[in-house]
Amino acid sequence: MAEGEEDLPRDAKIVKSLLKSMGVEDYEPRVIHQFLELWYRYVVDVLTDAQVYSEHAGKQTIDCDDVKLAIQSKVNFSFSQPPPREVLLELARNRNKVPLPKAIPGPGIPLPPEQDTLISTNYQLAIPKKQPAQSMEETEEDDESVEPNSSQEHKTDAPHPTSQRVSFPLTKRSK
Repeated sequence: MAEGEEDLPRDAKIVKSLLKSMGVEDYEPRVIHQFLELWYRYVVDVLTDAQVYSEHAGKQTIDCDDVKLAIQSKVNFSFSQPPPREVLLELARNRNKVPLPKAIPGPGIPLPPEQDTLISTNYQLAIPKKQPAQSMEETEEDDESVEPNSSQEHKTDAPHPTSQRVSFPLTKRSK
């Protein structure tokens, strides 16, 4: 055994031997701890699921069938098989029937049409209309003629600063 290996727990030694059996010779020491954490978390998840299955079946203890069912449900949930080759080929044929958009001829790098690019404008600004200049002057004259003591009673029609609104169109693009 190498130096410091006798201090390792049994599970760490198993992980180290698994890495060695797979041909992995050079790795950081924390890799063993990361594998152990993953291993423990997986075992806890499987046993928790097995306990739920056991309780659902009305059993007092977890048996081998509960653990097998929990492992199978984990495998079905976590891993999925890729679709068969024939299905992928059919999808590729259908997708490739649609021609690519025509490039705009011209100098420089040819780019797709404007509607197919990410640099086109995709928003609209809604700026409120301002009051005509004449009505603004009338409002200022009204403000000057008001007595200083009656300012609490009188509400002016002076324009308040308004915020600008930005809206985005929610239209689907035809392909």
